Amino acid sequence: MTGGPVSAAVSPGHGGLDGATARRRYVTVSFLFWLPIGMSIATGVLLFTERGMGLAAIAGFYAVHSLTAAAMELPTGGLSDVIGRRPVLAIAGLLNLTAFTFIGLGAAGWAIALGMGLMGLARALSSGPAEAWYVDTVHAHEGPDADLRTGLARGSSATSAALALGTLLGGGLPWVLGLAPGVGEWLADTTGGLVIPLSVPAVLGALVEGVFVLYVLSALPEPTRPRTTLRGVVGGVPAAITDGLLLGARDVLIRRILLTASAAGAALAAVELLTPGRAAALMGTAESGALVFAGLACAGFLTSALGSQLAPLVARFTGGSERAVPASLGLTVLGLALLGLTTDSMSPLATTIAVTGYGLVYLGLGAAGPNENDLLHRRVDASGRATALSVQSLSLQLVAAGAGLGAGALPPGPLPWLLAATAVLAGALLWVRRAAPAPAHHGPSATGGPVAAPVPAGPLHDPAPEEIRPHARPT
Repeated sequence: MTGGPVSAAVSPGHGGLDGATARRRYVTVSFLFWLPIGMSIATGVLLFTERGMGLAAIAGFYAVHSLTAAAMELPTGGLSDVIGRRPVLAIAGLLNLTAFTFIGLGAAGWAIALGMGLMGLARALSSGPAEAWYVDTVHAHEGPDADLRTGLARGSSATSAALALGTLLGGGLPWVLGLAPGVGEWLADTTGGLVIPLSVPAVLGALVEGVFVLYVLSALPEPTRPRTTLRGVVGGVPAAITDGLLLGARDVLIRRILLTASAAGAALAAVELLTPGRAAALMGTAESGALVFAGLACAGFLTSALGSQLAPLVARFTGGSERAVPASLGLTVLGLALLGLTTDSMSPLATTIAVTGYGLVYLGLGAAGPNENDLLHRRVDASGRATALSVQSLSLQLVAAGAGLGAGALPPGPLPWLLAATAVLAGALLWVRRAAPAPAHHGPSATGGPVAAPVPAGPLHDPAPEEIRPHARPT
């Protein structure tokens, strides 16, 4: 409870859902939200290039996405803590539906920029509510000591699987359409140039977002929250934002999590911006490059899903979540270094090494994420959980925007990759020393809402039993 007039307390009832049911619905929501995003990944850079945009302009579009998401992370995270998880997720789906329509049909730079901005806003809205809903439901059914790591890992795996499948579909559709003589020209002529083969995945993604909205409204019950007015909502959000901004200042472990998210943003910006061009250069055409990048991205996301599934095992093997994070990030550093060292060669050996590096990037990030979020959820309570996740996403988006602009401005070669590797290495080194356990907080924070949740006795880094409880259970 935040103690304020509008911050919602979570009641014990979540539609009578047990932990297993909540986990399945959380996995489904994660899959449906990220599937259309995956469908646009393989063709995004190549679609914008086909529309006549240069690499610097494309980097600007992605910066619009990242900066919009960063600017709205805290306000929308606080909004979810005030009015509920379900309505915020539904709004995110509607915004994404509109964004994919603009991106798929827009031939002008302003339309693409608007679509990327709307997608960034949807990203900000969606970055915390689904996971917060899941954790709230599990805590309501099993208590505050319920294991979260396994469920968070499954949600992260579902996200990766959706991105993998979506990327494969998105990259394959333009290639399949290109096999049929005259189909591409017919699409362009019929729609006045609005729809071309590379834009079909984005248009289909808009339809999937409609399914996502319907599922969220029907499958995510929430406890009754205090009735509030527009004035109450507007008044409650700033308090949640203030608590969010103070998270890192109050707690060294949360500060490490936020800085690690920033390092991950640098890595993802480099991979997402630079890899499609390398694939197109390798194959010689945009459509073939999109297909190759789709297969590569699909493998990367599946590798990330594998890393997420292995996260609990990595934590047990290394001695806890705090040790698992730097071990996982070390794989990402190695992968980025391999990608950087092979930029100037397209020989079979260099290509094999680059593909291996690409997989290591996603394997490391996939294994690190659930362990980071396991630590985060044990530091915050339900009244500020979505805000905390939004701050984490904010850290990633801000650095991703700057890193993407920097990578687009730098000359092609190993330098952008090696700079990203250095950023991730710096994030891993933050975990060399363990953080002290957080003291138990039983009262409101200085801003009117609690930030840290009571921590069970014993080491914070691994409060779960040696064998993760199967009935109990992320960016």
